[in-house]
Amino acid sequence: MELIDKLKWRYATKAMNGQKVSQEKIDNIIEAASLAPTSSGLQPFEIIVITNQEVKEKIRVIGWNQPVITDCSHLLVFAAWDNYTEDRINKVFDLTNEIRGFKNEGFENYRQMLLGLYPQRDPELNFQHAARQAYIAFSQAIAAAAFEEVDSTPIEGFDENALDEILGLRAKGLRSCVILPIGYRDVENDWLVNLEKFRKSKEDLVTLID
Repeated sequence: MELIDKLKWRYATKAMNGQKVSQEKIDNIIEAASLAPTSSGLQPFEIIVITNQEVKEKIRVIGWNQPVITDCSHLLVFAAWDNYTEDRINKVFDLTNEIRGFKNEGFENYRQMLLGLYPQRDPELNFQHAARQAYIAFSQAIAAAAFEEVDSTPIEGFDENALDEILGLRAKGLRSCVILPIGYRDVENDWLVNLEKFRKSKEDLVTLID
C-alpha cells in the first residue's frame, strides 16, 4: 500500500518553490523510467534533463508561460525517435546480445521481423508509436517521483516544434512528446495543493468480464 499512499499524495503541482531535488532522487526517477516496459524492448526515446535556468526560461515562453517550468529543480523532456530505422533496431538487438553474451535464434528471427516491418512504414506512424512508448516511461517517472516524495507536473501544453528547435532535437532524430518539471510544491502559492483529489469511481472506471 505504500506506493498507493504516495500516489494519493501526488498531484499535478501548479507552483514549485525552486528547492533542489537531490541527485540520488533524480537518478532513481530516471532509472524507473528506464525500467519501463516498451514495445519489443526498443526504448525508442530519450530523456533530456535540464537544470540550466536560461534554457528553462526559453521553454517557459513556448510552454504557455507555466511557472513550474522555471521554478522546478529539474525539467525532464521526453523525446521519441522520429522514425524506426534499421540502424536503431539493430543497435538495440546487438547491445542485448552483447549484454546477454549469446545469440538466440528466436530473438534473431524477431529482429528480422521488425526490420521487415517498421522501417518500411510511414515515419509519422512510427513516431506516434514511439511516442506512446515514451509516455509509458513518462508515467513511470511520475510514479517514481511520488515514491520519492518529489512533486511533478505533467505538461503537454507547449509548442513542440519550438522546443525541438531550442534543444536541437530534430538533428538527433528526435521529437519532443511531453515534459515533466520535477521539484517541490510551493504550499503558499499553489491553489491546488489542499483540494480534494478526484478520481472516477471504480464502477465507472472498470468493466469486469467474468
